[in-house]
Amino acid sequence: MIPIVTPQEMREFDRSAIENIGIPGLILMENAGRGIVEAIKLKYGCVCEKIFLIVCGKGNNGGDGFVVARHLYNMGANVAVILFGSPKNLKGDAETNYKIISQIISKNKRDKHLVFSKYKGLKQLQAFQKVDFIVDALYGTGFNGKLEKIYEEVINWMNSIATPKISIDVPSGVNSDTGAVESVAVKSDLTVTMGLKKNGLLIGNSVNYINDLKVADISLPKYFYEDFHFQTYEVEPSDIVQSLPKRSKTVHKYNVGKVLVIAGSPGYTGAAALVSNSAMKAGAGAVVLATSESVYPILAKKLTEVMVHPLSFIGSEKIPTESYQKLNKLIDWADVLIVGCGISLKAEAVKLVNKILREVDKPLVLDADALTIISENLSIFKKRKSKKVILTPHNGEFARLTKLSPSEIELNKLNIARSFSKEYQITLVLKGAPTLTVSSDGYSFINSTGNPGMATAGSGDVLAGIVGGLWAQGMDEVEAAYSGVFIHGLAGDFAKQKLGERSVLALDIQKNIPIALKIFESEKK
Repeated sequence: MIPIVTPQEMREFDRSAIENIGIPGLILMENAGRGIVEAIKLKYGCVCEKIFLIVCGKGNNGGDGFVVARHLYNMGANVAVILFGSPKNLKGDAETNYKIISQIISKNKRDKHLVFSKYKGLKQLQAFQKVDFIVDALYGTGFNGKLEKIYEEVINWMNSIATPKISIDVPSGVNSDTGAVESVAVKSDLTVTMGLKKNGLLIGNSVNYINDLKVADISLPKYFYEDFHFQTYEVEPSDIVQSLPKRSKTVHKYNVGKVLVIAGSPGYTGAAALVSNSAMKAGAGAVVLATSESVYPILAKKLTEVMVHPLSFIGSEKIPTESYQKLNKLIDWADVLIVGCGISLKAEAVKLVNKILREVDKPLVLDADALTIISENLSIFKKRKSKKVILTPHNGEFARLTKLSPSEIELNKLNIARSFSKEYQITLVLKGAPTLTVSSDGYSFINSTGNPGMATAGSGDVLAGIVGGLWAQGMDEVEAAYSGVFIHGLAGDFAKQKLGERSVLALDIQKNIPIALKIFESEKK
């Protein structure tokens, strides 16, 4: 797991380093500047004779920019620094580094490879249309809310030209805590953040402004991180390797996961097929699909390995007693239930979901129509019998569950998801870019796989099947959720490699589940 911090937590790390172990802030800023320059060189190669425009604010982000300017100049680059505001407003380490580059310029006036000026207006920037790089050192982690008009103008100008843009710590205009962008933000080609990744660099609208994210080591002691109680993590491949259960040589199909899928109705046979087969491809030993009697012939023909059972009341207006008795036997048999994919919103589907909530004490994965049904009566959901529940909503479904608008959720996605998971004591898989997994005790896991091509009908059904299939094999609830999300995203990435981003279908994602799993199985041996 890669620990992720809030900007407030990162500032506390910095403060502790300065006050408790005596590392001067000036050294931290120097380390930051060096780390940024190293990241630039690693991505773009030699900086000698390249032309850099560095736009600096009056805070510590601007101070980092001054350090970057000095190191680039020493490496033979041509550097122009523009300060927004008066040098008189600079304080602390930022002021010290401003004075250093001022002294360099004043003591070597004939050398025009390092120049400094205060910002005077947009016309001033026209002279920099043909620079090789622009370094954004305007705001950093302290920004939240909306930009002042002067900064909006400058950022819009920066975004209007093709010059590569490098942001220090956070692209200016991005809220580093929530990832929100309320007006405009720098569309950064390279963002170099300090110490640890921040929440807002991985979630929310920020992902549309960050093309390449790197972390600069500022030499904080390792034990700072080891002793800290992190709440948010980014999932990496080694986490999946550790989580996947290893099968013994004597296993049989009924002790490596029995999944009951309740899905499908007229017009939605694809959802039922996708979720059922995905559970099997994720490794479940046996999957039973309980579906509408009216679509049973279609699905029985379509599915080979999945056992299909018709239920007369799904998608209809009546509930025959014998159908419920049959369903109860299937529920007793199953290790995990996946409920909701394409079951419709008809009255009997609503009754079925509510009956399951009231009476079934088995692990539940609830998706699609089940989520909409729950959103209409959250009081029943709160009083449900099962204590082990995974919800897998997309942003629209989560909006219905929370009674918030999708735009409100985007402005504070992680905190809203965490609050909902705690209130209802569930594991939440909030689908998006990236997908978040949030546990009932507040831990959050940010996914690092997947691509825009996965925004296709049926992709969520595949995910629900993977999560349910993994959970049925004995995995921990939260591990099954974030591992399923990671594998789903990786399968989508393989599909993109083969087909291109625009042509990926849900079935293509499903076909690549075995390829994704094979990587982790080979690592586990």
